[in-house]
Amino acid sequence: MTRSLADFPITRQWAPRDPGLLQLYSYPTPNGVKVSIALEELGVPYEAHTVKLSETTTPAFLSLNPNNKIPAIIDPDGPGGEPFGLWESGAILIYLAEKHGGLLPADPARRLETIQWLMFQMGGVGPMFGQYGFFGVFGGKEIDDPRPRERYMNESRRLLGVLEGQLADGRDWIMGEDYTIADIAIFPWVRGAKVFYEAEEAFEMDTRPRVMAWLERCIARPASERGLVQPPRD
Repeated sequence: MTRSLADFPITRQWAPRDPGLLQLYSYPTPNGVKVSIALEELGVPYEAHTVKLSETTTPAFLSLNPNNKIPAIIDPDGPGGEPFGLWESGAILIYLAEKHGGLLPADPARRLETIQWLMFQMGGVGPMFGQYGFFGVFGGKEIDDPRPRERYMNESRRLLGVLEGQLADGRDWIMGEDYTIADIAIFPWVRGAKVFYEAEEAFEMDTRPRVMAWLERCIARPASERGLVQPPRD
């Protein structure tokens, strides 16, 4: 029996207006905007549903992502032509790039190198920046012990140094001439550290001129301008 979007319980809380479009369930956080930016870059029509962070533990959302994190998607034209649900932003980026033939080099070695930098964000930049945000800016800032804040601040500085080195030799993008899912995964976190955490001084961003110039190039892309505000906060 052929499945439809109606078979996904999440659609009862966030009803699709056009069931033929890819459904994005997200919020404009550094993780959330990765997918909307990629969709805009690839020219994939989609419907964006605002899922507030307080709503990720509802039964409807958990039915799609049991890990209660945004973003998640349902592609009505998934593998075999069946509707397909997917979560974890890195997995979604790879899926979209492979399906739509963009943002991921075709050459096997360069493809794996791109995924390597995607994992650099998933395993390093995201967790370290995020923990700094908690201990340095949000609830954890009230903790007297300075060690957590210093630990994540120093590791974030180190990671920016790794990225600075990768952008040497006049590279416009992480993979050189090719703008890829690696750029899309990483730049919202650097932007978030600057805009939301106000961590320019803490992360010593003024010592990373290549990273800052790359960040501005990423933000200036028309697809980024559109994707950074999808889905709307309200």
